[in-house]
Amino acid sequence: CEKEPSSYMWIYILLGNMLRGIGETPITPLGISYLDDFAKEENAPVYVACLHTIAMMGPMFGFLLGSLCAKLYVDVGFVDPESITITPQDSRWVGAWWLGFLIGGAASFLSGIPFCFLPKSLKKPEEANEDKTSRYSPVIMPCTFQCQLICPFLSDFCTSLKKVLGNRMYFMFLCCSLLQLSGFIGFLTYKPKYMEQQYGQSTSKSNFLIGMTSLPPVGLGIFLGGLIMKKYKMSMIGATKFSFTMSFLAYLISFLHFFVGCDTSVVAGMTVSYE
Repeated sequence: CEKEPSSYMWIYILLGNMLRGIGETPITPLGISYLDDFAKEENAPVYVACLHTIAMMGPMFGFLLGSLCAKLYVDVGFVDPESITITPQDSRWVGAWWLGFLIGGAASFLSGIPFCFLPKSLKKPEEANEDKTSRYSPVIMPCTFQCQLICPFLSDFCTSLKKVLGNRMYFMFLCCSLLQLSGFIGFLTYKPKYMEQQYGQSTSKSNFLIGMTSLPPVGLGIFLGGLIMKKYKMSMIGATKFSFTMSFLAYLISFLHFFVGCDTSVVAGMTVSYE
């Protein structure tokens, strides 16, 4: 190919993802605070677990949707399907990658409408712990700054951020979450491509297998963890020991990956010479 591509479509995708991130980010921190403030203390772990479980279902359906779109030719609706002479197994095949953005955008818009009908405040349960606000004040503190100017806001934000990062337990939890998510995101990102190259699978089938086998167990584990915490009414120390035990077992089981795999595929120009 002598002529370089001149399409600037990537700019629209970049702006779309940025707007999507702005809209989705408040759901996790504010949603968890909302649940914690207006739910009974023993029910909060189950509600938070349900929130994260549903969040894991999103990528699963995303992979399934990607699998469906990958089976359709990129110009679906604009060309005659009978005129297409290649199949999804062909290396020249390009799936309808753009169709998932339209379906996902419409679903996000419709799912955001019910948020407009949420009440501004709810009646707190009588069993709520009176010191709950003081324990979680670093999380909800920025809400009191929404009417201030930019400079005071930044000053107060830096103060709140310093207090939060100065909490040793929270900082350690942040580091653990960062390490766990880094490995998991790397798995989701490169596993489909590995299946395509190593096992000769199509893009559609690789996404389907990842969506059906990888994400549902994670969502189920999050939900069961919330139920266990509710049943045994774990304290902060008990929840920490429970988390450590489960993470350590997962770490040991992960060693089994070293014994599973295939030889590297022979690729001319990469693993062997062209001759």
